[in-house]
Amino acid sequence: MTISGLGPHGERAAPPERIALFPDDITAARARRFRVAIVLHTLSSDWAKQQIAGIMATFGDCETAVIEVVDCGFAPEGQVAALDRLRGEKPDAIISIPVANSTVADAHRRVSRAGIRLLLLDNVPTGLLPGSDYVALISADNFGLGTIAAAFLADQLVHGAAVGVLSYHSEFFATNEREIAFNKWMLMNRPDIRLVVRKFDSIQTAGLDALTLLSDHDDLAGFFVVWDTPAMEVVKALERAGRHLPVTTVDLGREAAISLASNGMICGVGAQQPYLQGVAVAQTCVLALLGKQTPDWIALPGLAVSSANVVESFQKVWRKQAPREVLVSAKLLKNPSAP
Repeated sequence: MTISGLGPHGERAAPPERIALFPDDITAARARRFRVAIVLHTLSSDWAKQQIAGIMATFGDCETAVIEVVDCGFAPEGQVAALDRLRGEKPDAIISIPVANSTVADAHRRVSRAGIRLLLLDNVPTGLLPGSDYVALISADNFGLGTIAAAFLADQLVHGAAVGVLSYHSEFFATNEREIAFNKWMLMNRPDIRLVVRKFDSIQTAGLDALTLLSDHDDLAGFFVVWDTPAMEVVKALERAGRHLPVTTVDLGREAAISLASNGMICGVGAQQPYLQGVAVAQTCVLALLGKQTPDWIALPGLAVSSANVVESFQKVWRKQAPREVLVSAKLLKNPSAP
C-alpha cells in the first residue's frame, strides 16, 4: 500500500521495513541497557494503549527499560513540565507525541539539546527539524486516512448535500492532514458537496459543537470528525437529539467498531495501525541509540474499514478478537435471519 501524504517538511515517507531490527541490533541493545521515557497526549484511548503495547513489546525484546510513561491529558503546560522534569532523569531517549505546536516547541528542543534522543509520534512542533532537533517522526499516513473517510461518507450523500467537518482546534500535524485530505477529496470527487467546518476544543465538547453546527446549518446530511473518540461523542449527541446522520472518522476504537458493525451512524473508518506504529517508533529509537542512520519520517498505511470487513480489520489493528457486540452485529448484517 502506498503512502499518499508528505511529511511536515515535505518528506517522502519511508516504510517501516527500513527500520527493522536485525539480530545483531538486538544483541547490541541488550548489552547497552538503554533507558527511555514516553510522553503521550493521553493514556485512556484504545490508540494510546496499543501504541504502548507495541513499544513495550519491542523494548522488552531489546531489554530497554521504560522508566516512565506520562499522560499529559492533552494539556500543553503539563507536557512542558513533564519534559523538563524528565530531562533531569537523563534517559537515553524520550518518545513524545506533542500536544500542540509552538507552545511545546522549546520544551522538546531542550530535550535534544540536553543530549537526549527525541522521537516524535504524529506531530512535529513548530520550528523543529529532523536530524538536529529530533531523530524522526513516526506516524500513520494521515492524508490517506482523510481520503478514506471522505470516500466512505460520499457514498452516503445525495447530490448537493452539506457536510459538517469537525476538526481539532490545536495545530496538530496528524489531524490537520486528515482535514486537508478530506476537503481535497470532496472538492475533486464531489464538488457538489458543501463543507461546513467547526473546530472543537476538547473531546468532551465535540458533541455540543456538532449540535451547534447542526442548529446553524439544518441541512447537514453527515459529519466527518478527525478521530474516533470525539466522533463517538458526536454520535451520542445526535442520538439524544433524535437525529440519525452518517459519520465517518479515523481510528477503529471499540465504540466506533460496534457502531459500524451494528449499522449505526458510523458508516466508515480510516484505521491506523497503532500497535505497529509503536513497534516502529521503538525500533527507530533503538537504531538511533546504536548510532545508526534512520529516515526522517516513517509512515504506515491506513486501512479502509466498513461493516463488511470490520471483524477482520479489528483483529488486524488490535491483535485480538473483536468484541462480542461486533461479532454478533456483523453476523446479523450478513445473515439477517440468523438466530
